[in-house]
Amino acid sequence: MSNKVLCVDDDANILTGITRNLRKQFDIDTAVGSLAALKMIEKDCPYAVIVSDMQMPGMSGVEFLNIARQKYPDTVRVMLTGNADQKTAAEAVNRGQIFQFLNKPCPPEKLADILNNGIKHYRLITAERELLEKTLNGSVKVLMEILSLSDPASFGRGQAVRDHARKLAQTLQLKSTWELDLAAMLCPIGCVSLPAELNQKARMELSLTGAEKDAISRVPQVGHDLLSKIPRLEAVARIVLYQNKNFDGTGFPTDAVKGDEIPLEARIIRVLADLAHLEAKKVPRFKALEQMRQHPGHYDSKVLDAAARCFELETATHPGDEVRSPVALDFPDLHAGHVLSADIVTKQNILIVGAGTKITPLILERLRNFASLSGLKLPIHVQG
Repeated sequence: MSNKVLCVDDDANILTGITRNLRKQFDIDTAVGSLAALKMIEKDCPYAVIVSDMQMPGMSGVEFLNIARQKYPDTVRVMLTGNADQKTAAEAVNRGQIFQFLNKPCPPEKLADILNNGIKHYRLITAERELLEKTLNGSVKVLMEILSLSDPASFGRGQAVRDHARKLAQTLQLKSTWELDLAAMLCPIGCVSLPAELNQKARMELSLTGAEKDAISRVPQVGHDLLSKIPRLEAVARIVLYQNKNFDGTGFPTDAVKGDEIPLEARIIRVLADLAHLEAKKVPRFKALEQMRQHPGHYDSKVLDAAARCFELETATHPGDEVRSPVALDFPDLHAGHVLSADIVTKQNILIVGAGTKITPLILERLRNFASLSGLKLPIHVQG
């Protein structure tokens, strides 16, 4: 956790004085002017505290601290000014979200107190965020483990869609992908509300009754309702809700949302899920994309075009490339981290884990139980 302090002023003499008086108490960097400071925060951040002068040529302290806040919101920001009128204070608070104002000249003792308080505040913010992130990650991991046990086939497809989604997100220049990652894995979570027999019928594309179709159509709503109860997963829940929504606004949910109003992540997952479904039927990828283009109302054409570019590059071969064949293993040789190239079923042909699934410790424990109780069909095939 950083305890570093950055002091910014256009007067080098003031910075020299601050360093001379406080260097024994704090790890201090200095920058002459806002432009030099921007380069430093790109190189050395995160800083615990940034102290900036208000009046500087080229870029004011308010403008600089606003940029710093956008890049590193946890960093504590302090304004040093000789012109702390009401208008200046209001602008600084609204744009830079200032922790403390200090008037020039500021005694070293007072600045030291403010820096100590700022560092304490920074530690509190980062510790709380770390706790929330660990809690969130733990909750999501539990949900994924539940899905892997209750619906192994959907879990395996979710892993494959997530891996493809990461590559497609790069092609679409999506800046943040963590919500896409989680949504891709958790889109089938609503399937836990369905009887196992109905899940099996849907996977085999057998004829369904009206009530069964209605239950399956509500799976995204069930998933949304589960995830929306977890703090910070509201956006992920919305992606899950719109995973089957057609680009023209038809389909579930039956609301007015359509086109670019549908979360981009949901549009990505829709394309990849349907592409995976067609490929599972042994339809070559390029033909699958052609079939999907024949339904323009279903998909975002930009995502389809990006998928074609992305996977054309992915499947391109180069001299020296080797196609790895699946590896056959006995159960004792199967370990966490292996990726299945074929389903694992019991001797009674009950599906336990689907092809494409990455083996986790919990899945391995489940397989161990089935192996000892009812037996597994061997060998197990994993990706080479």
